[in-house]
Amino acid sequence: MCVLLLALLLGAVDPGPAPFTIGRVKYGGGGDWYADPSSLPNLLRRIGDDLGIAVAERENVVELSSADLFRHPFLYLTGHGEIRLTDDEVSRLHRFLLGGGFLHADDNYGMDASFRREIARVFPDRDLVVLPPDHPIFSIHHVFPQGVPKIHEHDGAPAQALAVMDGERIMVVYTFSCDLGDGWEDERVHNDPPYLREAALKMGVNIVAYALTH
Repeated sequence: MCVLLLALLLGAVDPGPAPFTIGRVKYGGGGDWYADPSSLPNLLRRIGDDLGIAVAERENVVELSSADLFRHPFLYLTGHGEIRLTDDEVSRLHRFLLGGGFLHADDNYGMDASFRREIARVFPDRDLVVLPPDHPIFSIHHVFPQGVPKIHEHDGAPAQALAVMDGERIMVVYTFSCDLGDGWEDERVHNDPPYLREAALKMGVNIVAYALTH
């Protein structure tokens, strides 16, 4: 059952219509969870345009220990550095994800080792698996025949989308060595060519479209 629907049934949120927004995860450990400040507002606008849904102007900052966690069916986590979750945060994220929630973790170059360590604490019995290019997440709205696009080059590694699964459902998608969030930023920040920014935004729309329908 979707976390948002469950929250509605429990009376935890106002059942009136509300615009879609993204919960940006604020985490401990010293990493810059606030990286790419213009990225999510730009992505939200594109989600509204492409999917025809009402969207908020900005994301909401969410701590995993907060009661607000279960008000956000879609979480986004990024940064360049260390991520450390408390035991309580690990437990709550586990419950959130198994209850129907979705997490998009987007490596901004530098968080890979700590993210893999922490997600293994959340799901010690489930591996991160590579999503093949023919997975529905790459064609649910926009089509990416080669899988996740690569926006920035760092160590020469190929762009990957990995996932933690609950049966056939993706609970966590981890975009690695591609820098989607940088591609969502205002054009002046990284001076990326329009085709790369377009690819990044379209992939972001696909991830949200998949999360909202599975």
